[in-house]
Amino acid sequence: MSSICEICGKGPVRGARIVRHGLSKKKGGIGLHTTAVTKRTFKPNLQTVRAAVSGGGTRKMTVCTSCIKAGKVAKA
Repeated sequence: MSSICEICGKGPVRGARIVRHGLSKKKGGIGLHTTAVTKRTFKPNLQTVRAAVSGGGTRKMTVCTSCIKAGKVAKA
């Protein structure tokens, strides 16, 4: 299954999970320190939908939920 929306082209994005330890200066500590940075992937919420296609037919499409909510897809 493709991980890209067929309507808007939204796909996976690379990012990082940052772990911070320590007591903040506001609470009397010496500040937060970054102790770990782990690479991660942010994936779009994709759904397989039977959609009406121009020409009178239907076909299955992989579409993100934001396109479904916005009404960019006409469900069959």
